[in-house]
Amino acid sequence: MEILSPFASANRDADARAFAALMAHLLAVDARHRTVIMVQVENEIGMIPHARDYSTVANELIAGEVPAALLRYLGDHRGELASRLDEQWRANGARGSGTWEQVFGRGPATEEMFMSWHFATYVETVAKAGKRVYPLPMYVNAALVRPGRQPGEYPSAGPLPHLIDVWRAAAPSIDFLAPDIYFPNFVEWARAYAVPGNPLFVPETGRAPDATPANGFYAIGELDAIGFSPFAIESYKADDALGNAYDVLRQLTPLVLEHQGDDSMIGVRPPVSFDGSVDDTPQSFRLGDYTLHVAFKGTAAEPAPQRKVEANGGLIIRLGADEYLVAGQGLIVTFSAEGATAGIESIWEGTFVDGRWVPGRLLNGDESHQGRHLRIPEGKFGIQRVRLYRYQ
Repeated sequence: MEILSPFASANRDADARAFAALMAHLLAVDARHRTVIMVQVENEIGMIPHARDYSTVANELIAGEVPAALLRYLGDHRGELASRLDEQWRANGARGSGTWEQVFGRGPATEEMFMSWHFATYVETVAKAGKRVYPLPMYVNAALVRPGRQPGEYPSAGPLPHLIDVWRAAAPSIDFLAPDIYFPNFVEWARAYAVPGNPLFVPETGRAPDATPANGFYAIGELDAIGFSPFAIESYKADDALGNAYDVLRQLTPLVLEHQGDDSMIGVRPPVSFDGSVDDTPQSFRLGDYTLHVAFKGTAAEPAPQRKVEANGGLIIRLGADEYLVAGQGLIVTFSAEGATAGIESIWEGTFVDGRWVPGRLLNGDESHQGRHLRIPEGKFGIQRVRLYRYQ
């Protein structure tokens, strides 16, 4: 196979020296300005087109004992492990020692786990050498898996959700693991990485320009993402949907940072499956004293060829007991309250200028369906603030 092996110590050591030299250069030229705020170690690391390395060293290691550090990690995190790893370990008796086959069984899944440990320990050596010079946050990104593919049919053993615990055990110098999401089922993959101890950062995404802006709003609003980076950003025009979406997110940045992690913000969008089908079923969310019911504009009465429901979405922030901010496109939001009727007192369009809310139109009549709902039309991202009241 024309692929560098993680079992080659000369390769690992050369990589570590080169990475340390890079970090030394960054320290020398950028430590003051911090233009570079974090570093990706390797790129979409993984094994392909076979499930594992068949070198002499690899054959000896896979026939030997599972590293004690990995087994200690599994024992210390029992009940918290990724489901596939937990099931595989328990199916073989949740052993605290033994060979790879004894602990995890025979087959490609165990071979992938074996390779994952050694890819991760390789990356740990490289990352640790760099951090000794300049300790910026560091992450590793993953090429994801199409449905039904077996190890070796994708870049297997990389920092994938079912292997996250192996990577955490083997590479403590890596601060988080990140997905490169090019498949339509963005929501599914993003949620798989937004787990305790692993902040969501999407270093690559795209190939679905209609859906990409809504994916960004969802990742930031629902999953507290620390970053979202469409691939080939230079191919987007400043005045297209992504530019419009980023302008709104720029305006909202102070509010987003204020509300991340305190359960006062949600992201909304219709989920898309791997085959591209869109589930445009209305969604409901409890946020404070009200339940918000979100429908995605264009889900009815439009001819199928014109429907791009996957482009619709946004985020909602609870600003106070009776006030919400809704940002996005193609959204219809209604409100209810337990034991009472929720009414809309006012809806304002507007913008934020230097962090200050500047109201525009007060929406009434047909614009609010006679006070029944808040609506942001399709085609352009916008911001609205709604104030509610309750009555018996």
